[in-house]
Formats: sequence, C-alpha cells, structure tokens
Amino acid sequence: MIDLVDTLARRPVVLDGGLGTLLEARGNDVTSALWSARVLRDDPAEVRAAHAAFIDAGAEVVITASYQLGFAGEIPDDDVEALLRRSVSLARDAGEAVVAASVGPVGALRADGSEYTGAYGLTLAELRRAHRRRLHVLSDAGADVLAVETIPSPLEVEALALELADLDVPAFVSLSADSTGFSATGSLTSALRTAASVRSVVAVGVNCCAPDSVPGALAGAPDIPLVVYPNTGETWDAATRTWHGGTAPLADDAPSWVAAGARLVGGCCRSTPADIAAIAAAVRG
Repeated sequence: MIDLVDTLARRPVVLDGGLGTLLEARGNDVTSALWSARVLRDDPAEVRAAHAAFIDAGAEVVITASYQLGFAGEIPDDDVEALLRRSVSLARDAGEAVVAASVGPVGALRADGSEYTGAYGLTLAELRRAHRRRLHVLSDAGADVLAVETIPSPLEVEALALELADLDVPAFVSLSADSTGFSATGSLTSALRTAASVRSVVAVGVNCCAPDSVPGALAGAPDIPLVVYPNTGETWDAATRTWHGGTAPLADDAPSWVAAGARLVGGCCRSTPADIAAIAAAVRG
C-alpha cells in the first residue's frame, strides 16, 4: 500500500468510483434512504466485493460505505458505530489500497436533497456537533485518511474544519461544486482555502459535480494537492431518486485536471470500474 502523503508529492493517485452505482449494478437495492449503507448493514460481502472490483480496476484509494451513516437517525446509535467500523474493515480487507473513511454532509444523513444546497437551518455549533461523533469513530476505526466529501456550503466547511483541527488526523476535504450553497462569487474558493488551512488536511477539491464544473472550481484553489472526482454528468432527482441526462467519459478530462493540480483523481456517482481503469491509464500515461 502506498504512503498517501508521500505519493501525492510525486504523482497523481487514483481514487475509486461510484460505490452505490456498482452495488446497484451488482443487483443490490440502494433505493432506500440509507443508500449503500443498507448493503453495508445487510450484505457486507457485497461491499467488500465492490471495493475489490475498483482496486482491480486500478484504484489506489477506496472510499468506505459510510457516506450516509450518522447518529440520531433510524438506526440505533450503537449499531451505527458498529457499521462505521465495519465500513473501514471491509475496505481494508478488499485489497491493497489506502482506506478513506467517507464523511458525508448532514444533508446526506437526511436523504432529502439538502446535501445539494446546505440549507439545513443549523448553526455552526450544531453542525460541529452533528459531525463530531462520526469523525471520532471513523478516525479510531483504523482508516488511513478521512474522506470529507460532497460538502455543500461554506458554513458546513467551517464546522468541519474546526472539528478536523481538533481531531488532527489526515483528511481530504471535497466540496460539491454544483451546490447552490456556493452560489456567491468566490464562496467556493474561500471554502477551499478554509479547508486547506487545517494542518492535517492533505488535499482539497471537488466531487459529485458535472465534469465541466471542475475547471472553474479549481481556478484560484489553494496551493496544496487537489482532489477531483466528479460524477459522469447526469443529474440526481432527490424526489424520485433517479438520475437524468447524458454521461461524459471522465478519462478524457482527467489529464487536464492533473495539469491544474489534481493529485487525487477518480469518479463519483455513476462511474464504474471501467471508468476508473480508463482514468488510471490516462493519468499514469
């Protein structure tokens, strides 16, 4: 397994793709509010197999199935903690790869579409409390790095930055570039800089956005390794829980992301092991 921080200083590192997408393609039901966490709870072998498929495709970092898992929800808190730890161990068991423990936004825990707006009605202190226990459990579970991902607003970035500073464990922070929470001019860039100011944050960037959103999102990004893993260009309808629109071949754009400073490169929703294999070939070539 690579040393992530050391490798980022030398070359691009390949992330995995859409875990929920692959689980669904393998015949698993991911239509509930728990999404891939439902499979984590009920059929963990499927989660391990999906991680292994991405590693076989060339992923050097796999992101755990903990994105939509949080406390004070429909699953009892003790069970949530056990599942968070299981998500890390399954990724570890899947093969030789860096394990990145997924920390999704508060909106992902609500499963109501607010993960694309950041409009939760919560204060900074409330957001910090909402994330704290999960961050501590995942950092204690043996993950190599925390994957704080799809964060949709400057306020939630600030809350997470404060918590990560207190925790002081390696993390990368990735924002939802298409979120309406970053509609103000410069707010995305400012939020990236807020995340990058934390000593333990090894990379910042964007994910779960359209590929054509990436160049603008990276313009003015801080001078640390960047992370980029967009979706394939389709749009998620939270009300019907369906995807709409066309797809884009991520590997075509991956070299330009690397040229712009991306050092962690992969795919998000709708991307498959084939996409990751193509990205790996493109960035390593």
